[in-house]
Amino acid sequence: MAQHWQEILPIDRYIVAADGLLHEYDRKVLTFLYQPLIGSTCLSLYMTLWAELEENKLWSDSSTHHLLMNLLGLNLKDIYEARLKLEGIGLLKTFVKIDEEGDRSFIYELLPPLTPEQFFLDGMLNIFLYRKIGKKHFARLKRFFSDQQMTKDKEYQDVTKAFQDVFASATPGSLQYLQDVTEDLEAEQNQQFIGRNEQKPLQIDTNTFDFDLLAAGLNESLVPKKALTPKVKNVISNLAFLYNINPIEMKNFILGAINPNEEIDIEDLRKGARDWYQFVHYDKLPSLINRTQPVIHQVQVTEPKTPEEKLIRYYETTSPLTVFKDISGGVEPSNANLDILEEIMIKYKLPPGVVNVLIEVVMIKSDMKFTKAFVDSIASHWARKQVKTVKEAMELAKKDERIRKESKKTAKSTKGTNKKPLRTELLPEWFDKEKPKKSEKVEKSPDLEAKKREIEEMLKALDD
Repeated sequence: MAQHWQEILPIDRYIVAADGLLHEYDRKVLTFLYQPLIGSTCLSLYMTLWAELEENKLWSDSSTHHLLMNLLGLNLKDIYEARLKLEGIGLLKTFVKIDEEGDRSFIYELLPPLTPEQFFLDGMLNIFLYRKIGKKHFARLKRFFSDQQMTKDKEYQDVTKAFQDVFASATPGSLQYLQDVTEDLEAEQNQQFIGRNEQKPLQIDTNTFDFDLLAAGLNESLVPKKALTPKVKNVISNLAFLYNINPIEMKNFILGAINPNEEIDIEDLRKGARDWYQFVHYDKLPSLINRTQPVIHQVQVTEPKTPEEKLIRYYETTSPLTVFKDISGGVEPSNANLDILEEIMIKYKLPPGVVNVLIEVVMIKSDMKFTKAFVDSIASHWARKQVKTVKEAMELAKKDERIRKESKKTAKSTKGTNKKPLRTELLPEWFDKEKPKKSEKVEKSPDLEAKKREIEEMLKALDD
């Protein structure tokens, strides 16, 4: 992932655009439905960009990012991170132009949020919101954004008049009149009518799912290819992302969602995937977390040169799942391992880069085992220390190792034993290992010296 200073500078200018009019009601949707998922900083950025648009206008005047920093009271890293989240959740499109002199200018196009109905029936965002705020508050928001349906008594009759019953069209004497005003009826060149474009639900790229492998498995089960319509494929891609389902597992859910017409019932497919996930994860639902270390917490901003700097960059730009697989030699983590990874990122709120350091420390120090007790002990400690960056995690791990060694050394001195440890504990390469001294004098024990003198005197007496 590119660093923020490579993508944006305070002197870069930007213009705010809107993909249709934004309504006052959108503020409630953004505040109550989107804010729990993206945070207050993202909402503040969206609202500030929105405020730059004049009433009933689709374009704003040009401004600099320095002004935006002052308005929000945020640094450029925070703004860039918030912008990426708005883009990812479908509330913002960003366009950039670089002129001949290398100056950049941006267009930030605000997209309207989903309607409450779209959001609560989304199948992905509603799941993340449910997990974030809980059942009680989720139900409260559903009541807030809904109302009782209006019921009409059967005794009421519809007496509404149709358009043609009320109005008539007078035929002009010549078609020339209509031809003369055609251009007047259309929008002028390079202009558009102000309106409202409804937002489309979030959609995971279908290329991220192996449909060829899925189709091969379905052919064996005599499921027709026509059942995999574009709409069904979109739902499958979203479910695979949401619940981390592979093509082999997805085949079973599809077989359970086939109706007598050899069509895939989307609601049954969603329910089957959700029920399976909750069964495996003890009635829990997935949470929305960052895939990689947030830019705001990345410290390796220059091109890495040393091995440690390269390792920091790797941890900052790689997901924990990938790091786990790399350390394990490509072996996929078990469901229990995935549960532990998810828990430490949600329960302890550790950023992905910090989790990557934790994975290596645990795996190497525990002979490639990823046990919950050991992970919890480190994760809870780092959470209390408010570790946010990869560098902080590595330094704390080194410090803990030095303290452990010193405690072990002190314990040996107290016991007065010279026994060597039975096993040398493995450590990550980036730990500061103490270099062995070339020559080291062993302190002689007084008891040992006395015993030696006694033996020498006995030998001398024998010689006499």
